[in-house]
Amino acid sequence: MVDRLVPPALHARRFFASLDRRSPRRIRRTPGPNCDPTIPVVEVGGAEGTMNRLYERVALVTGGSRGIGRAIALRLAEDTAALARRALGAFGRVDILVNNAGVLDGAPFATQDPAKWTAMIDVNVYGTLTMTRALLPSMIERGSGRIINMSSHFGHLGAENFAIYSATKGFVLVFTRSLAREVGQYGITVNAICPGTIITDMNRALYSPERLRSRAAELPLRHLGSVEDIAGAALYLASDDGRFMTGQCLDVNGGSVMV
Repeated sequence: MVDRLVPPALHARRFFASLDRRSPRRIRRTPGPNCDPTIPVVEVGGAEGTMNRLYERVALVTGGSRGIGRAIALRLAEDTAALARRALGAFGRVDILVNNAGVLDGAPFATQDPAKWTAMIDVNVYGTLTMTRALLPSMIERGSGRIINMSSHFGHLGAENFAIYSATKGFVLVFTRSLAREVGQYGITVNAICPGTIITDMNRALYSPERLRSRAAELPLRHLGSVEDIAGAALYLASDDGRFMTGQCLDVNGGSVMV
């Protein structure tokens, strides 16, 4: 079943909070005079722990907080531009964009409801394009920025009964590489993360306990990953540690795909 899409909300705080649980004051959200509480933007602050690597930067995370970031998608692609405008109005800039919103449906292509194709393409493809386009000019003007797109190991290989979902994630990979070539000259990095089997609210219903055990046994590391594994990859790409990395995909998958 395609996840029900709900309006954007302040879930970015918990997404970045998961990056470093050792520091109790990792995230501060400083309201500006025009701050809209529905904007999923955080100012990353604090002087302790690894969150200091993102000190005083503003991150906009599409999606949410549960799982890799609860697939809280923007209602339709056109909503992303309005969300970006509100974020820029409230904070003046966005340093880090994480295009994390996504929906998933698994079914044989020949019998899958075309409405579900549309839902996946609208969110996974057009949501990523529209949000990136809305924020890119301000990043170019400042001469800096980090864009992180969420793909999937299915984007490398494809998967039976996930033809459209895999295609949208393959699109994200090629878009990431192409855009990285365009905007590197402006000091902007564009990278992707390709999670393996990470159980989230979006995909939990797809896996029985027996399938989870067998899936873990198939991996070289013999265990499934956690959302913190993905969050750590996002922290690396968003921080200065990842400043010389662009057009790449971090495959956080336990060895299911080795490229």
